[in-house]
Amino acid sequence: QVQLVESGGGLVQPGGSLRFSCSASGTIFRFYAMGWYRQAPGKQRELVADIATGGLTNFVDSVKGRFTISRDNAQNTVYLQMNSLHPEDTAVYYCHTQIMWGGGPVDYWGQGTQVTVSS
Repeated sequence: QVQLVESGGGLVQPGGSLRFSCSASGTIFRFYAMGWYRQAPGKQRELVADIATGGLTNFVDSVKGRFTISRDNAQNTVYLQMNSLHPEDTAVYYCHTQIMWGGGPVDYWGQGTQVTVSS
């Protein structure tokens, strides 16, 4: 059974930093792209950043230059470093991967972690 377990998050002042980690189990981690999504109150869930198996990264425009995503295949872990946080970064953040099984693709999500950026 594939499981994604997040840690990190919390309350931070504007301009501050936070770091998330997401540990995967039940699958061969290095074979799959990993991503971080977020959902703010009253808004749709959006992709924040993702990282391919080879390390190629992608970011939503609003976080470019502030957030970094990385992965450690030996530790089955993906990280999201968030710097220069803005109040509009406040959301629940989710780790994600999609695995192609015989019956088709299946999405897996972490438990969700709250980030609140406020003074």
